[in-house]
Amino acid sequence: MKLTAEISCYPLQDNYLDPILWFINRLDSYENIERKTNAMATQVCGDYGDVMAMLATEMQAAHEKWGKAVFVCKFIGGELDLSHTQ
Repeated sequence: MKLTAEISCYPLQDNYLDPILWFINRLDSYENIERKTNAMATQVCGDYGDVMAMLATEMQAAHEKWGKAVFVCKFIGGELDLSHTQ
C-alpha cells in the first residue's frame, strides 16, 4: 500500500533554516521515496512502511542533532501526484 505524507518542521531555535534544509536533504537519500518541497511543507510518497520508517529515522536524527523541533504531519493512504498544480 502507498502512503503520501506532508511534513512541516519547526525548529525551536533562532537559526531555523539550517535544520530544515538538513532534514529535507536527508529525505533525498531514500531512493524509493518521492519528495516535493514548497514554501510551506514537504510532501513524500512511497510504500507505507518505507515512508513511516523514514519519518521515524529522520525525525529522531533531527532531534538528536538539532534539539527541540516540532514536526507537523498529515497522512493520506494512497499515492498522490506530487507534481499536481492547479
